[in-house]
Amino acid sequence: MTYEKTQDAIDRLTPEQRRVTQENGTERPYSGEYYKNKSPGIYVDIVSGEPLFASSAKYDSFCGWPSFTKPIVAANVTELRDESHGMVRTEVRSAHGDSHLGHVFDDGPAESGGLRYCINSAALRFIPREEMQAQGYGAFLDQVEVTPND
Repeated sequence: MTYEKTQDAIDRLTPEQRRVTQENGTERPYSGEYYKNKSPGIYVDIVSGEPLFASSAKYDSFCGWPSFTKPIVAANVTELRDESHGMVRTEVRSAHGDSHLGHVFDDGPAESGGLRYCINSAALRFIPREEMQAQGYGAFLDQVEVTPND
């Protein structure tokens, strides 16, 4: 599967998705669509479709945004120094779509590597486990929890 940023994909974004992914915005805490999502599946870049995070790496960090301990494919997530808003942080972007996703911090669960990828829901599209094969993401099924019906 090929992942890329296209004008058509940008044109399909909602104003909030465009603000977050293309203008380095941040959604309000506790307001994102996927903050409380506990369903098995993967999260892909809303622009390029590249796989970013698996539900098996998602946890509730109580920060107000979906949090993950690691990317599903490390090469699909780039890290950049971010000195905006008078802080020094590490921004995370999708490698192929160049979408702003959020930030990564070193205060995650120690038993899972210690990282917290704090990601905006507006930068993501969720693919439920039962739809992954049909949508071309079957190679990542082994990184998603098995549901009782499997």
